[in-house]
Amino acid sequence: MGCWVDFIMYKFVIANILFIGIALTEDLSMEKIKANNLEFDVRTAGLSNSGDAIILLHGFPETSHMYKDLMKLLADNNYKVIAPDQRGYSNGARPKSKTDYKVEYLVEDVFSLANEFGFEKFHLVGHDWGASVGWVATATNPNRIITWTPLSVPHLDAFTQALEFDEDQKRMSRYFKFFKLPIIPELFFSINNHKNLKSIWSESSNEQKEEYLKVFKQKGALKASLNWYRVNINSENIANLGDISTTTQFIWGIKDTALGRKGAEQTENYMKGKYNFIELDLGHWLIQEDYDTISSTILNFINENSIN
Repeated sequence: MGCWVDFIMYKFVIANILFIGIALTEDLSMEKIKANNLEFDVRTAGLSNSGDAIILLHGFPETSHMYKDLMKLLADNNYKVIAPDQRGYSNGARPKSKTDYKVEYLVEDVFSLANEFGFEKFHLVGHDWGASVGWVATATNPNRIITWTPLSVPHLDAFTQALEFDEDQKRMSRYFKFFKLPIIPELFFSINNHKNLKSIWSESSNEQKEEYLKVFKQKGALKASLNWYRVNINSENIANLGDISTTTQFIWGIKDTALGRKGAEQTENYMKGKYNFIELDLGHWLIQEDYDTISSTILNFINENSIN
């Protein structure tokens, strides 16, 4: 009988050790956070850590799931990390009016979420539309942003100039006109079980595709995400940002089919602080195409410029 009890106790101890190990390595959770009069789904990691805070912003058509592995890495390096499903992507943050998706409100969301988590200052990382929001956030409230890492998207003034004068960028951005049409883009991306939407995620894992679909199958999600284009493209709200003094690292892929070299190279003209331009042999979906390079580049940059 004693041996049996000892065996049961042994299994109990081992099970608890394994559970604790999983909890430590899987320090990633999804929380619902009320901010800016909306309720956001926010992935979090390492909130009890003592290092700097980091906010990660996704683009279209993705969600915070794109940062899942990066969040674990940053948390393992003692950082506090959050990645929201942004306005239109969170079920509780999906207003119906197109004008509710103006970039000024998207930026307000970022700082409101930072306030809810008690982040007075933070490092900011953004990809695609998340990078566009990040550029505006950095320009309008630089005192709160320790470092800024845009992925793929150049300084918005540089992009605006490229869109107006560079033939390559004009060709790359022709899809803007389609995305701004009413109703038709939603139908295009939802027909045949979202076949056309899935085709965009060519670099994503099956797990990631399923996570994305959980969001885009929700009522109004596609329309809301496309409203970012409809209300902000060719808007003065994302132009004339001016010079940026925040310590910045811009990562761009030379094979990007949406964002060309002209805007990437002209970004330097607007950078008045410490600035790194990293050019890689990758396409638009940087973190999925080469996670090891992108994650280590981001981590090293934040390590070099941390304040805690």
